[in-house]
Amino acid sequence: MSTPHNQAAPFTTLRKVRVLVAEDERRVADAVARGLRREGMAVDVARDGADALFKARFHRPDVLVLDRDLPEVHGDEVCATVSAELPETRVLMLTGASDLGDTVDGLALGADDYMGKPFAFAELVARVRALGRRSGPARPAVLRAGDLELDPARRSVTRAGRRVELSAKELAVLEALMEVGGDVVSNSELLRRAWDEHTDPLTNSVRMTVMKLRRKLGDPPVIETVPGAGYRV
Repeated sequence: MSTPHNQAAPFTTLRKVRVLVAEDERRVADAVARGLRREGMAVDVARDGADALFKARFHRPDVLVLDRDLPEVHGDEVCATVSAELPETRVLMLTGASDLGDTVDGLALGADDYMGKPFAFAELVARVRALGRRSGPARPAVLRAGDLELDPARRSVTRAGRRVELSAKELAVLEALMEVGGDVVSNSELLRRAWDEHTDPLTNSVRMTVMKLRRKLGDPPVIETVPGAGYRV
């Protein structure tokens, strides 16, 4: 169904966020990644500065959560390089040193925000979402296609006024489809937006998720398969 979105909706910068977590402490990196994925974000992990630069250049994340004391390439150099090469990527620097001088130094290197360890995870999520909103163009606060509505801020979906309960992956796929206003979204782009780097590009995860979405959203069908190209709403 390619009914145009309602253009009367107020505009904001809410959007799906892709995050790269660059942290050499495995326990911290894995905990942050798991938590951000539970919040519906696509998350990749790098455990040294060289890998962080490679993955930032390859994936072009919306937000880089960057530990300052990385091996191989120091976090300061990673921050300065990403700020220069990838201006759309926002940098949140994490460090055990959090006095005023360290904060000023981090911001001077190009970081957009700065948090000391230990930190409250809820605050980290809020800051990542705020930076993610700054990384992309404005778009409607509520996405609409016919009688289907998706509110990214509340993570809620309704069809003809009926609440539709979706998993985090289903919501991410639907949001990626709805935000392009009827354009076709490829299988690889949906994988990039809703899954992480470890997902097999030959997986049928997208197809299975779309099947579940169609079932939950009901009739008439909302998501159209475009043979050889992808999907569209």
